[in-house]
Amino acid sequence: MVQERDSCGGATSQAPQSAAHLSVVVDLPQHSGMRGPLTYTHPIALPPGTLVQVPLGKREVLGLVWDAPVVQGTPDGPPQGWTLRPLSAVLEQLPPLSAHWRRLMAFTADYYQRGLGELALSVLPPELRKATPAALERRSARLGQALAKDAARAQQQQTAETAPALPTLTAEQAAVLQAMSTPEHSSSAPVLLHGVTGSGKTEVYLQLAQQALEQGHQVLVMVPEINLTPQLESRLRERFAGRRLVTLHSGLTPAQRVNHWLQAHLGQADLLLGTRLSVMASLPRLGLIVVDEEHDPSYKQQEGARYSARDLAVYRAHQEGIRVVLGSATPSLESWRHAQQGRYRLLRMPTRVGAGELPKVELVDLNLQPRGVAGGAGGSLLSTALIAAVQERIDRGEQSLLLLNRRGYAPVLQCGACSWKSACAHCSAWQVFHKVDRSLRCHHCGAAQRVPRACPDCGNLDLSAVGRGTERLEEQLPPLLRGREGGPARILRIDADTTRRAGSLQSQLAQVHDGDVDVLVGTQMVAKGHDFRRITLVAAVNPDGALFTSDFRAPERLFALLMQAAGRAGRDAEQSERSRMLIQTGHPTHPLVQALKRHDYEAFAASQLEEREAVGLPPFSHLAVLRVEARTVEAAQAFLADATAWVRADLDAFGSAHSPITVYPAVPAPVARVADLERWQMLLESTSRPALQVLLRQWSPQLLALREAHRGVVRWALDVDPLSL
Repeated sequence: MVQERDSCGGATSQAPQSAAHLSVVVDLPQHSGMRGPLTYTHPIALPPGTLVQVPLGKREVLGLVWDAPVVQGTPDGPPQGWTLRPLSAVLEQLPPLSAHWRRLMAFTADYYQRGLGELALSVLPPELRKATPAALERRSARLGQALAKDAARAQQQQTAETAPALPTLTAEQAAVLQAMSTPEHSSSAPVLLHGVTGSGKTEVYLQLAQQALEQGHQVLVMVPEINLTPQLESRLRERFAGRRLVTLHSGLTPAQRVNHWLQAHLGQADLLLGTRLSVMASLPRLGLIVVDEEHDPSYKQQEGARYSARDLAVYRAHQEGIRVVLGSATPSLESWRHAQQGRYRLLRMPTRVGAGELPKVELVDLNLQPRGVAGGAGGSLLSTALIAAVQERIDRGEQSLLLLNRRGYAPVLQCGACSWKSACAHCSAWQVFHKVDRSLRCHHCGAAQRVPRACPDCGNLDLSAVGRGTERLEEQLPPLLRGREGGPARILRIDADTTRRAGSLQSQLAQVHDGDVDVLVGTQMVAKGHDFRRITLVAAVNPDGALFTSDFRAPERLFALLMQAAGRAGRDAEQSERSRMLIQTGHPTHPLVQALKRHDYEAFAASQLEEREAVGLPPFSHLAVLRVEARTVEAAQAFLADATAWVRADLDAFGSAHSPITVYPAVPAPVARVADLERWQMLLESTSRPALQVLLRQWSPQLLALREAHRGVVRWALDVDPLSL
């Protein structure tokens, strides 16, 4: 039991003998060293999961009652010099957070090596931390009034309107649903739904959601990115018009987020659609979790508690005894391996709805292109074959998607007379040239400046853009293409730069759906999840960079991206026969490219798993990375040297219990400096997940102590099951 020392300067009286001692978790920073609950007093015992306000130093903070209350009366009492302080308020307007939810928090904090209060409080809406009992009372009343109006409106609509007719299931959809309804497969065992793009996975989700809702359950549907929510939200609202749907993602205002969270927690919302944070939502009637595009790396949190929302969805479904469905056209190799081992139930949907065909994949060998074309210095990004294919689609009134996963005009600006390049002054990275606003911007720290008139080093006026981004591709298209009526081709670019304003992405996507665009230029944000009915050509303009890299996951990500991009073509069955994907590559015989040409995910997965098993990489091993940011390289190295020494001593002390663990030397991070902080890391690898977890639990307190001794270290973090090294 942990007590709080009175730090307000005034005397704090001992709690009366009849008072209850309550374990309360609060959001304490990681460096505080206190990860467990604090102890407060209250006249009566409160159930675990109750939200309360408590004094913490000179502040009033939100807390959460944890574990069972303990009545005071132990013979020893609190330690000398420590006192127990009373709760400030109880948010009794809200029902307690459930035992299932608290177990999820406890597991997440323990597995990902974070403080319990830090995690549990951080996943609650920020507005809830400022709420008083009176404010909650008013907000609950407003929610109740809004719900009553919505219910009356829905009932009125159901009496001028008829329920939409359900679509006729394909044989594959019916078979998948039947397989999940049989007694031996209706348990909470995870289902991996491997369906090609356009095979109708979403309809399977909707049918399963309908079954869960009819049984009085709530449904959680997860997508990896915000820009995938509007299209799916529209389908969910159309299908379940009489049900209450709320969303949960970082694009909401603080007021929207707390209102949506409250509706889910109070059981008023039937469906919750959200990104990775939604896996932490309080859903007292949860009966089904759907994780769409389960392979997507966006499900992995990269700051704070670096959790995998997909993995937590599987854990949550298991502990609550409910079904979880993981859907993807290109499952993660971890999930695919689980299916091979029988831990997941694998169900397949290998054909498209309406007997549509996947686009034929054609390779454009850049080695055979004329000099200066498709990658040559100063030349076009597009080969003559690709330009002709795009023009053919324009002439037929169809659309093309050109994928280039690099925004900006060019990755770097350089001087033609000396060695100057547009390096970021705060990061070990280049500032990207954005021609639209004539700026140089670092995509790591955000630092920006105007493009210099001349070279800062030698005064040369000849500054040239090196490499290519979506801005440059957009600029090069108009002279190469003509519109259907003889005018200019209609070109639209969608990337993170063109969608900064609220609602801009939806507006631009509407232009594509309405047929007001001939050529769509975009990054990965338009390559997945969107149902473009007029696109018959997809082209990967420059994918070769990911074929040869030190990141062992890069081929998996590239294959998934290109397969997802290919799936945007030919989604209209009438056009599927003439749909194509063109890949411009200098390595047409590469195994990844050849597997992609055949749409053969299983062959690609088999080859990748064989390679990883040979060298002991995940999913055949388990990793943890200690990441350190410090003001100097020397400070980072000194901290990691001491951290490494402790680990090696611990391995020697525990002998065979930790023998499967390998500790690698500390190295600079791939981007070694960001925002004037030096970044270093060290890797731990083990074939035994339990052994690695035992070591991490013992190591974390030592790292806290080390940080106090190494003042030059700004922050450190353990990344369990990292996606990038």
